[in-house]
Amino acid sequence: MKAWQTLATGTPIALCDIPAPTPAKGEALVRMFAAGLNFADLLMNQGRYQLRHPLPLTGGLELAGELVSLGPETQGPPPGSRVAALVSAGAFAEYVRVPVPALVPLPDGMDYPVAAGLQIAWGTSHLALAGKARLQPGETLFVTGAAGGVGLTAVAIGRLLGARVIASVRGAEKAAIARAAGADLVIDSETPDLKSVLRELGGIDVTYDTVGGPGFDAAMRATRPGGRMLAIGFAGGDVPQVPLNQLLVRNITVIGFWYGGYADFAPQELQDSLTQLLNWWQEGRIQPLISEKLPFERLPEGLETIRSRRATGKLVLLAPETAGL
Repeated sequence: MKAWQTLATGTPIALCDIPAPTPAKGEALVRMFAAGLNFADLLMNQGRYQLRHPLPLTGGLELAGELVSLGPETQGPPPGSRVAALVSAGAFAEYVRVPVPALVPLPDGMDYPVAAGLQIAWGTSHLALAGKARLQPGETLFVTGAAGGVGLTAVAIGRLLGARVIASVRGAEKAAIARAAGADLVIDSETPDLKSVLRELGGIDVTYDTVGGPGFDAAMRATRPGGRMLAIGFAGGDVPQVPLNQLLVRNITVIGFWYGGYADFAPQELQDSLTQLLNWWQEGRIQPLISEKLPFERLPEGLETIRSRRATGKLVLLAPETAGL
């Protein structure tokens, strides 16, 4: 089968022909029809992701496809079932081994690209905002990187939870996308004296930060007493240094959030969150934005789009046979 692999840390991924995997006990073999792209895929290639895998490594963390077979002495959905799944690696291949508990049946009418692209981006924002930060109706939410795949979902879920949403983006095109997702106010990420601008807008209750860097400090200093700051990622490259005295005197909470960790320490919360999102999709309350469906051979191009922060919405990789999806 064909698979995109990292052969040496930090080198460009390579399209390889490797044997198709065989599911072990407790696993299923899934034919991948669509796989979501994430910033974490870049970190895995560079050896900087939270989980370290031996090389060669087939990347990819979320997929949707058709269940082919189950491992020995394993019960699960029947072959032919339409499923989605989160995996620790391996989604950028024609066939993927998936732990059976990670399989999620797809609702009728949900296509594979939407199912593949919904899980991490929407799951991250839902668990972080509704679960960890406990965002309340009427509060003000500030979202950095708000036109990216994850940032857009934070804007939409913040609005769905009844918050006033301030989005930070770069450029007029991304500003329009953030407004369409539900942002009440949009500011340019390169605005001088961001702290003062945010204070003039009334201050912040919850920050959802995917970028890191100096914007984190500016948002913290514009946060109201009792506010919460979610550290989701550091796409800007700089990890903020948090002054603890500011947290102490203003009763601010900084919350680290890694969606992938829930599969180990709180798998039921992850499944409950995904079930809620699928229900919202069926009710028409969320509309995942798939900005581009990439043919299988164009994965490097898609990862470069994410690396350069040019992505607006979710990028999804298609298996070679699914170019018409």
